[in-house]
Amino acid sequence: MRCVIARFPFDLTKSGVLESMKGVKPEPVTGESVTIGRRRYPAKQVGQVITHQDRRDFSADEVVRAMTMLGFTCRALPEAAPPLIESPLQRASVMLGIPLSI
Repeated sequence: MRCVIARFPFDLTKSGVLESMKGVKPEPVTGESVTIGRRRYPAKQVGQVITHQDRRDFSADEVVRAMTMLGFTCRALPEAAPPLIESPLQRASVMLGIPLSI
């Protein structure tokens, strides 16, 4: 399948991507990711391996779009839950083990 990444066309196949990623150790996922086999790879790492281009030359969205078209599962980083804001009274109550009922 013809995919455009960083303004360059690439003829990618699912089996070709699997072969390219074989033996590549996944880096820690900090953003969008692609599941290849049983491993989750950062989208930028996948793009670098399959295109042999610098990661600064393309966006993670381009890689995710191409990998989705090939049938791979892609995920965005889940948004963090907003921090629970406690008042000093609530914090003291928790430390003392006394439930605070307001």
